[in-house]
Amino acid sequence: MPLPPEKCEMRRAAAAASLAIVVVGVFLSALAPGVRCQDDTNDYGDSPTANSNAGVNQFFTSVIYSRLSNLTDAFAADVSNRLGFCIKDSKKDWNGAFNFSSDLTFLTNCIKDTNGGLMQRVCTSAEVKFYFNSFYENGGKSNYLKPNRNCNLTSWASGCEPGWACSTGADQKVDLYNAKEMPSRTLSCGPCCEGFFCPHGITCMIPCPLGSYCPAAKLNKTTGVCDPYHYQLPPGQPNHTCGGADIWADVGSSSEIFCPAGYYCPSTIKKINCSSGHYCRLGSTSENRCFKKSSCKPNSSNQDITLFGLLLIIALGLLLLIMYNFSDQLLTSRERQQAKSREAAARSARETAQARERWKAAKDIAKKHAVGLQTQLSRTFSRKKSVRQAEQLKVLGQHRLGSDDSSLPPMSSGSGMSANQKKKEPSNLTKMMRSLEDNPDSDEGFNLEIGDKNVRKNMPKGKQMHTRSQIFKYAYGQIEKEKALQQQNKNLTFSGVISMATDTEIRTRPTIEIAFKDLTLTLKGKKKSLIRCVTGKIMPGRVTAVMGPSGAGKTTFLNALAGKATGCEMTGLVLINGKIESIHSYKKIIGFVPQDDVVHGNLTVEENLWFSARCRLPASMSKPDKVLVVERVIESLGLQPVRDSLVGTVEKRGISGGQRKRVNVGLEMVMEPSLLILDEPTSGLDSASSQLLLRALRREALEGVNIIMVLHQPSYTLFKMFDDLIILAKGGLTVYHGPVKKVEEYFSSLGIHVPERVNPPDHYIDILEGIVKPSTSSGINYKQLPLKWMQHNGYEIPPDMLHNATGDSVGGSTSLGSGTSNGGPETQSLAGEFWGDVKCIVEQKKDHIEHNFARSNDLSNRQTAGILRQYKYFFGRVGKQRLREARIQFVDFLILCLAGVCLGTLAKVNDETFGALGRFKIRFHVGTLQKTPFPNFLLCIAALLCKIAALRSFSLDKLHYWRESASGMSSLAYFLSKDTVDHFNTIIKPIVYLSMFYFFNNPRSSITDNYIILVALVYCVTGIAYAFAIFFQPGSAQLWSVLLPVVLTLIATQQQQSSSVKILANLCYPKWALEAFVISNAERYSGVWLVTRCGSLIKNDYNIHDWGLCIFVLVVYGIVFRIIAFFCMVTFQKK
Repeated sequence: MPLPPEKCEMRRAAAAASLAIVVVGVFLSALAPGVRCQDDTNDYGDSPTANSNAGVNQFFTSVIYSRLSNLTDAFAADVSNRLGFCIKDSKKDWNGAFNFSSDLTFLTNCIKDTNGGLMQRVCTSAEVKFYFNSFYENGGKSNYLKPNRNCNLTSWASGCEPGWACSTGADQKVDLYNAKEMPSRTLSCGPCCEGFFCPHGITCMIPCPLGSYCPAAKLNKTTGVCDPYHYQLPPGQPNHTCGGADIWADVGSSSEIFCPAGYYCPSTIKKINCSSGHYCRLGSTSENRCFKKSSCKPNSSNQDITLFGLLLIIALGLLLLIMYNFSDQLLTSRERQQAKSREAAARSARETAQARERWKAAKDIAKKHAVGLQTQLSRTFSRKKSVRQAEQLKVLGQHRLGSDDSSLPPMSSGSGMSANQKKKEPSNLTKMMRSLEDNPDSDEGFNLEIGDKNVRKNMPKGKQMHTRSQIFKYAYGQIEKEKALQQQNKNLTFSGVISMATDTEIRTRPTIEIAFKDLTLTLKGKKKSLIRCVTGKIMPGRVTAVMGPSGAGKTTFLNALAGKATGCEMTGLVLINGKIESIHSYKKIIGFVPQDDVVHGNLTVEENLWFSARCRLPASMSKPDKVLVVERVIESLGLQPVRDSLVGTVEKRGISGGQRKRVNVGLEMVMEPSLLILDEPTSGLDSASSQLLLRALRREALEGVNIIMVLHQPSYTLFKMFDDLIILAKGGLTVYHGPVKKVEEYFSSLGIHVPERVNPPDHYIDILEGIVKPSTSSGINYKQLPLKWMQHNGYEIPPDMLHNATGDSVGGSTSLGSGTSNGGPETQSLAGEFWGDVKCIVEQKKDHIEHNFARSNDLSNRQTAGILRQYKYFFGRVGKQRLREARIQFVDFLILCLAGVCLGTLAKVNDETFGALGRFKIRFHVGTLQKTPFPNFLLCIAALLCKIAALRSFSLDKLHYWRESASGMSSLAYFLSKDTVDHFNTIIKPIVYLSMFYFFNNPRSSITDNYIILVALVYCVTGIAYAFAIFFQPGSAQLWSVLLPVVLTLIATQQQQSSSVKILANLCYPKWALEAFVISNAERYSGVWLVTRCGSLIKNDYNIHDWGLCIFVLVVYGIVFRIIAFFCMVTFQKK
């Protein structure tokens, strides 16, 4: 639980007092033993020898400091306990603040100046504690301390003035460890020694830390102020002069004792100009060498490395420009190589098939010439003279016409082969021709080149099995063979193509037969029927068309069969292969083609089809067979000319609309479905494209596929290509369900005849729309057609529709089956109607979520690729998409570069702000805060830019994911592949941003630490962006991505926080990122900055040891938000 504000202030006061007590106590406690040793041998402070012998003073100084160093370990535990929140390594911080071993001149000088009375002037623990506690008790409103034993209304020695100190007297022993009682110190008052500071209101001295510059003050006669410490001399005391330093606090309160920027102070009394080629920051103890080629003039406070930043900008600009213009070349070159091997294989297969056909034609001609030659010779020569020749010709004729042992076809020149030709090994083409001559009706000669019945024996094995040339050679050989078989069967009604199904190469697919009885879908909440009393059956090997006017429920009917109807109450009976089973049990062998063309526009036609085939075909199927399936679909859909073209998006032109529609259908055909459901696949296609698509679907039906589709007014040629027809009327009632050949016969029996030169489906739909009225001789109304169908088949008529069976045409709207009374809706109040709508929405959402999480047994008997393999396929696809979107990445990187340059140039990090949230006014100004732009800008800009860019990962692909997940693809593999590819941006974008920022700003903090922080921050905000992109629409997601970081940063940086606000701030990810930034900067400040560091960490309630915790929390937030995003993706998806 967070502490109350008053307790927090007490904690801060105690911590700060502990800091001063421990730091100064350590220093002074080391001095005490040395003095006690001298006291045992007649106090050196009173010895005239000590005043005259400088060597003795130096000796005593060394002894004092050596004992000081030896006591460091003794105080390490106390420092860690009291100041553990701001001191990481007590020994390191001790050396950084009080390791005076390099120069002890200030101690020697002070011993001389005080005539050996140094120990009588140094503050005890009680005085130091009083000094710092007084600051916090008065709330930082003044520089004056409370009255004490030595400085009060009745006793005010000159040592109480700033910069002066007094002695306790040579005969008084001082216990520096006494933290309860202040000693009486009012004698021998004089100016504070150089290297010490003497606070206003107490009469003792405290040593200045390293990094400070504490010389003796000098009076500025113009202003009357003792420079450089800004205190005035007391009035009425002409003998009082300026002393030494008067305060050590944070940089905002005591900047005058900090070693100035452009100088370095190796000791607290020495200040040296920073030489050329070096720079010295505020509070430096040594000068830092500048980078080569950087600009560092004398007395430089920072190095100017803008030139390196400009060079880096040029280099990154060239790199991004190359990425922008040549990103597509990598994939294009690879695709061009693949296309060459594919075209070579296709050309080889075509040439072999053409050679086969040419040889058959030449053989037939040779047969005719041989018969004619035999007849001519028999008439020319006499029987005696030509007996021998006639017998030879007879043998020759028989040999050419029917011999099973023929070696070579007859040569047109009539000359025989030479001896050398006979010795040569016959080529493949020669073997093929010999085989064709031996058996004209056999395909074995064809098999020698491209394979047929023995293709699996002739397929390459081992490593060659995976080469593209061999795979495509096998695939195109099969396709050419199938074309040859089609040419042998000239029946244009496709009945001749059935012979292909008997080939051993065709794999038999499991069949799915769907029967439905009284199928009714009612919208939950509103009780409105979408389809009603639909009875029938769709069978394997047949192509069924569903037609009807708009609003007849055609798409709803398909969704009901596919198990995709949510928010509806379904009644009736649906049988799968004669059993009551869930259609989802067969989703791996069911293809559903949506009405919209949900195709990846930044992939080529082949890449779209190949990805669907790899993920949805059986995992046991070999790669050559999968390639063959894809090539068959490409060939049958007429997509060969555009197979290597991008499908295209709204912004980038691709293939035509008709070709895109065929790709949409091909995505389901390549998975070799047993049930194929298509929602308006011919919409937007011309007559030729529609026929090409129907021919491909007919071929699928010949393999036993059950195909059902929705159509709008097909042409007569297209209409005759269907096997069965389902016509629905408005309200989802069946008007006809049966063979296409008998539809005209059925309607003729009702007195509805199709006029000449009118397309039958157009005429029937016009009647159902009410545009065309049936002939008066029929005596029926179009609203009675569903009832006529029920009566024709003996189906049970619903009670609310019985009045229409008598010929009453009034109340035709009751065919919708609402079943509500006429006055029901009118008498319902507005509140009741609103409550009904709310209940309807809630029920639909509940049903939608239950539908998404519904699980059923897998009865498809198909084992597709597992999650790891699908992850590999998804990763490859997303990688290609990112390469093709490299120009968008270029824009993202360019914006980050500009943001880094602008912030690095404009938001200069001043040392006075400590690189933290603001100035911590430890000098009586605890509650005041001046904000600095560095961490806030670094945090907000980087997080905002990366978060908005991450929205594209999921917001643009929702429709594609919904389609793929509904077909059985792994949602986890899809999500992980996207996230894995985005890790590239998580790693690279902080580098791009920080490289610009650091070269134009050059802060003290380590670029490595800040890079790790930014990586963790980008990982965190990327997870948040995923959740926004999945849960919200794109516009809302962008708004939340901009608003959330701003609000959370304001909450996290609130200075006066109540307990509830503090808990809320701890839940904000900017708080942890900001704390990590502050800590990484705080570790870079030591020595004179120690009070500033501890004050800043106290003010913000940070702990210097929590840097790793901050990184861990950011990473955990990223993981948690990714889990939330994945849950939303699975829960709120559309089926």
